[in-house]
Amino acid sequence: MAALQTPPAIQRSLFFSLTCSSSSQHHKNLVFKGRKGFQFHVRAAASPPAQQDRSGRRQILVAGVIASSMSVSLPESASFAAEAKKGFLAVTDRKDGYSFLYPFGWQEVVIQGQDKVFKDVIEPLESVSVNTVATSKGDIRDLGSPQEVAETLIKKVLAPPSQKTKLVEASEHDVDGKTYYTFEFIAQAPNFTRHALGTVTIGNGKFYTLTTGANERRWEKMKDKLHTVIDSFKTFVV
Repeated sequence: MAALQTPPAIQRSLFFSLTCSSSSQHHKNLVFKGRKGFQFHVRAAASPPAQQDRSGRRQILVAGVIASSMSVSLPESASFAAEAKKGFLAVTDRKDGYSFLYPFGWQEVVIQGQDKVFKDVIEPLESVSVNTVATSKGDIRDLGSPQEVAETLIKKVLAPPSQKTKLVEASEHDVDGKTYYTFEFIAQAPNFTRHALGTVTIGNGKFYTLTTGANERRWEKMKDKLHTVIDSFKTFVV
């Protein structure tokens, strides 16, 4: 099987996103962004009783204007939210050429070396991350079988050497003529066990990796949602 070349900085960032615990020391280095990529604040001022009716109407009108402007100025990826399943939000990256769904309520965080990361801030092991690495290969099958690719990624990228890992299963499927490998694995650390899913493919001169997972104790509750995330991942030509 051809070796997967992943820069050390990307490996470290993947380790961080997949192994951070719920302790506060992991949260203080995360930069949170709003799901729509912007923030706004509304401050209410007290009005005399005689002006309450007029101010109430004015607030309704202002709210309508804000809502209209938001619908026009949101990033293009937000327009895909209508296509998302109930309980999920959609992300489309038109620069790198991919899209996926993530559970409503997860927050976007910025982690160096990662293209996109969304996670539950209360259960930090519940997350999804996307990474891209340049490659000269034209098809994921050029790197080997689903089992070979999955085992290499798990051991060299998706879990640090200190964790005991197990590949549960790996498979191949085609979407619109493009081949994707999907796999399930478990990574056991001294203080937690993460049950995770991954999917990989090649396109646009990039090797795409999406991984998502949860604490083992919450796997049964989260597995259907995580499978929805994995199944939603698609790449397109840019």
